[in-house]
Amino acid sequence: MAVVVEIGGGLLLFVGFRSRIVAGLLAAFCIVTAFAFHADLADQIQATNFLKNMAIAGGLLQIVAFGSGALSVDGRGISDRSPAA
Repeated sequence: MAVVVEIGGGLLLFVGFRSRIVAGLLAAFCIVTAFAFHADLADQIQATNFLKNMAIAGGLLQIVAFGSGALSVDGRGISDRSPAA
């Protein structure tokens, strides 16, 4: 299941299809993974992996907040130019 979420979500995010939803799901996945598997912060390796997952989740939340941009599938029909009058 984790492989499907990571590879499938990563590919969808790469092309920019439903990027805000996908980024939100991947951010939630990273946060759950951090707390479920890397919660032993006394171990330096686990603490590093915990912080790595939180940083990835933060980057994904940036996509949730701002979208994927004009070159994505989602932004394909959006133009920065105003329509000609």
